Amino acid sequence: MSNPVELLYQEHQVIKKALSNVLGLKNMILENPENYKSELKNYIGFFRNYADKFHHQKEENILFPEMGKKKEHLGDGVIQEMLDNHSDFREMLADIESLNNAGEFDESFKKFEKYNHELLNHIAVEDDEVFQMALSILDSDDLDKIYYRFLDTDSNLGMDNKHAMEKMVN
Repeated sequence: MSNPVELLYQEHQVIKKALSNVLGLKNMILENPENYKSELKNYIGFFRNYADKFHHQKEENILFPEMGKKKEHLGDGVIQEMLDNHSDFREMLADIESLNNAGEFDESFKKFEKYNHELLNHIAVEDDEVFQMALSILDSDDLDKIYYRFLDTDSNLGMDNKHAMEKMVN
């Protein structure tokens, strides 16, 4: 059996490393604001592409609907909460980007700290609850199909691009 949940866990590790990297940029605000602006811009791109397109899209378009087929009530509870979080994260990134582009670096960093906190909480809920639920309600055939759909998603978005983003944060 191929385990799609393990792939999502691995992506969470990369995302958490990127979050940590951005928190490490704080001193750059005073020391070299242009480098901060550039680095934050790169990480905003990472979160939009890796966290949202590669990771969240697998959850939204594949995993969550498959879970909902097994347990309809999930769509109204924790799954909807996760989807709402994803939408909130997109809005937060747009706000961070606007502040960064405007040279409001202290404010962009404060917003990023909130994004960091919210995203880490979200990841914890997925790791500890949602993914465990998925493993309990989906059988091995379901998990195999989901895994290969995940691989197709990555392939369609570009594996070289995904690997480059993973390398960027390490």
